[in-house]
Amino acid sequence: MKKGWIPLLVVLSLLRPCAAAAQADAPMEDSPPITLESPSCILTEAGTGRVIFEKNADERRPVASVTKIMTILLTLEAIDDGRVSENDSVLVSPRASGMGGSQVFLDANRSYKLSDLLKSVIVASANDAAVALAEHLCGAEEAFVRRMNERAAELGLTNTHYVNCTGLPAEGHYTTARDVAHLSAQLDAHPLYYTFSTIWMDELRHSSGRITQLTNTNRLVRFYPGCDGYKTGSTNEARYCMSATAKKDGMRLIAVVLGAPAGQTRFDEARAMLEYGFSNYQLVTPVREGDQLGMDVPVKLGAQDSVPAVSGGTCSLLVRRGETADISLEVALVERVSAPVRVGNVLGEIRVKQGGEVVAAIPALAGRSVELPGMIGSLLRIRDRFMPGIAGD
Repeated sequence: MKKGWIPLLVVLSLLRPCAAAAQADAPMEDSPPITLESPSCILTEAGTGRVIFEKNADERRPVASVTKIMTILLTLEAIDDGRVSENDSVLVSPRASGMGGSQVFLDANRSYKLSDLLKSVIVASANDAAVALAEHLCGAEEAFVRRMNERAAELGLTNTHYVNCTGLPAEGHYTTARDVAHLSAQLDAHPLYYTFSTIWMDELRHSSGRITQLTNTNRLVRFYPGCDGYKTGSTNEARYCMSATAKKDGMRLIAVVLGAPAGQTRFDEARAMLEYGFSNYQLVTPVREGDQLGMDVPVKLGAQDSVPAVSGGTCSLLVRRGETADISLEVALVERVSAPVRVGNVLGEIRVKQGGEVVAAIPALAGRSVELPGMIGSLLRIRDRFMPGIAGD
């Protein structure tokens, strides 16, 4: 306990005891429980960041168009920050239109709506659209790539380095399964992404009147229930790669497969990984933001004598299905506070424990405001405290 805190400990036994919780940065399983041909894989839960299992997850590899997850993320962040708009008119340079590879055949020196270019990258993995977006956001692809690497550093992607925004083969362009999983999870903060990523077939209309058909490169969006996004990629160097996600029962899993020997293998293995995760794991939420803790803190010189404590956040833990976990809450509050107290003032700490180990700490907050009493209220409180016989019924 911190000095000045009293040990108001409430231990809520939420599930029956089981094995002690693993370290937060360790995989839930020591090795892949299913057969995987792909040389590098990882299965994670997006909300908690917990790794269920992995295989050579820190091996640096080219990932082809899986690179575009960062291109997509930076575009979505620019939209959310107001630096660009979905309705921006984007002029396509001759360089962008001539990128080759996966493309939507953009017309050089013609303008396209930014949202159409973003859709083309997400659905059809279009290299020309990716470069057009990069040039629109930063003036040149080279400047955009610098921002890609800056953002990677900000996200802690220590084994990632970008040379272009498309994933086309380039010396020194690499990432890892672990970094791809962490990067992919960032897209969950941008609902616009899922507006496009769940499209199976669509079309892009050019100003000349011609139409390019778009088909989602991620077959799991159509053929695996719950799958709603992320990215595929393939080159001779990278082989077949993908980051796939699905959400069921409030839990989002991310399966990353790198270097698969065949295109269908990446889909089969990503699907098998997701199915294993959903069949064997679940999220448990022992405390949610706003939950009443059933504990009050005395208030000195307040219009009320105490203030209730509530949870200042939500904590979810990944546990095995069919197994129970030793999860408890330990609440430590300050001994007292002085008025005025405002809603949201920190009153202490909620410690989430698993297997006797603290795995998360959440602030305990004031659930209501307590003002200083007015003059009449002060007099009445003095009367009630020191002259109780005078008080009425």
